[in-house]
Amino acid sequence: MSTLDLGLIGNCNVAALIDQHAHIVWYCLPRIDGDPIFHQLLGTPLDRPGSGVCAVELDGFQKSEQAYVENTAILRTVLKSSHGDVEIIDFSPRYETRGRAYRPQTLVRQIRPLSGAPRIKILLRPSFDYGANAPALTHGSNHIRYVGSKFTIRLTTDAPIDYVLSETSFHLHEPISHVLGPDETLGDSVHAFARSEYEQTERYWRAWVHRLAIPFEWQEAVIRAAITLKLCTYEPTGAIVAAVTTSIPESPNTQRNWDYRFCWLRDAYFVVRALNSLSAVRTMENYFRWLMNVVGSAEGEHIQPVYGVGLEPKLTERIVESLPGYRGMAPVREGNQAFEHFQFDSYGNVVLGAAQAFMDRRLLSRPGKEEFELLERAGLQAIKLYDQPDAGMWELRFSAKIHTTSSLMCWAACDRLARIARHIDRSDRHDFWQKHADHIKQEILRRSWSDKRQAFVESFEGDKLDAGVLLMTEVGFIDPYDPRFIATLKAIEDVLGRGPFMMRYEAPDDFGPPETAFNICAFWRVTALARSGRKDDARQIFEALLASRNHLGLMSEDIKPDTGEAWGNFPQTYSMVGIINAARLLSRSWDSEI
Repeated sequence: MSTLDLGLIGNCNVAALIDQHAHIVWYCLPRIDGDPIFHQLLGTPLDRPGSGVCAVELDGFQKSEQAYVENTAILRTVLKSSHGDVEIIDFSPRYETRGRAYRPQTLVRQIRPLSGAPRIKILLRPSFDYGANAPALTHGSNHIRYVGSKFTIRLTTDAPIDYVLSETSFHLHEPISHVLGPDETLGDSVHAFARSEYEQTERYWRAWVHRLAIPFEWQEAVIRAAITLKLCTYEPTGAIVAAVTTSIPESPNTQRNWDYRFCWLRDAYFVVRALNSLSAVRTMENYFRWLMNVVGSAEGEHIQPVYGVGLEPKLTERIVESLPGYRGMAPVREGNQAFEHFQFDSYGNVVLGAAQAFMDRRLLSRPGKEEFELLERAGLQAIKLYDQPDAGMWELRFSAKIHTTSSLMCWAACDRLARIARHIDRSDRHDFWQKHADHIKQEILRRSWSDKRQAFVESFEGDKLDAGVLLMTEVGFIDPYDPRFIATLKAIEDVLGRGPFMMRYEAPDDFGPPETAFNICAFWRVTALARSGRKDDARQIFEALLASRNHLGLMSEDIKPDTGEAWGNFPQTYSMVGIINAARLLSRSWDSEI
């Protein structure tokens, strides 16, 4: 696999990635951060080649076409051959029933002939324990059970079981359906079940999109970004993962391979903010509950930058020896050492992620005094730590500085707590938090400005540039027309810009100078340009960034500026957030067009 030309399906509980040949190359169970039973994305073990694969092979294959069913998370792939064409529909059921969300650990695949007399072969070879172990198989007249050490999955199908077991090619004369899920018997025929699940899932996604408040321009891009962000939520707890994958390198052969299937407070705040801007407030409500559990269960006053989706505090990082890695680029990692880091921007991200919930009258249950007092714990830590060295938002593992972005978010914690206090009529607490916000702001303005670079720099008394300081306008810290910010934007463009793309920072990190551009930084540049009066420049760069998405409108974390190739975990919520924020800021208004 040379590129990340993949589609994402899921149901806010599980998620899968599917390539242009309709191979399911990544699927984790029992939840979004679990064991990849299909792991073709990260290769197969040397002693078990061809394992971890889910595919439909078409004899005489020539080409494919792929697109989402409009305004849904349902993926349609057409495989074409000289003998005939086949349509494959993939989705995970997702809808409301009996007053609650229905989101089973299930994939549904519908396969039907479109023309001619196509011959297909079905390959279904799940693995367990990150590809290390093959399942035991049992089967009946219309199902196969794949038994692992920790859980069992069942394929129920109306395809001939003998052909599936023996991987025999056969003529596809009529539609067939697969339901891959828990070890349970279906209450209906597999065809009727698959059809019903499709219809209800399609209705759910169309209704969800129907409620979005989208901008006039770039509607398709925004809708796809919004659906993708929702698919990166883990609704049972309200957590939001940074991406659904692990160990896709940030750049080739660099060891920059990380597991992103966890909830970073930083990334989650930006996701909530973007979806709120489209009026998708349910995600905020769910995430707010998760946040309150984070703050309430934190040991002492320290809040980690990242937790598991089930609120697990320990995400012990290990190298998985059984898989060779994306395009053979080991290591494959499970877990993430960042849970041990001190990243002081976390306190700001907690408060920012919760602030709107106190003020939004649409919410079914708005927070009050008790939740505010919980949030104040984060604010007190921000006051204490805003001028202390940490790993920073880029999670440097072997060096610590007083990062400007960390101090900025500590300011944001105090600023938003002051606003919340005013809103809930706590004037005493408003004055307290406003005083500390003003003090931290003056310290940032004084200590992060470099006369030498004529810019705000990465750290107090530092001299290196960092695209993260563009967040100063994103969080309302500084007027975008302030000459100091204008100068900073120019310096960052000149030094870190690579055409429409943007590097994260100037200084080498733990692994040397970065080789790939970081997509969210390019979007921060777009919004900074727009806010500072350069909308034409912003639109031009935004269009170039949209052109760098894959064929389904998805983006990974990084991009190689010289080739345009996608790298890093996929799809990256940060990147999809950038699409929404930029489109909303740059779009012509509906009123001007209708």
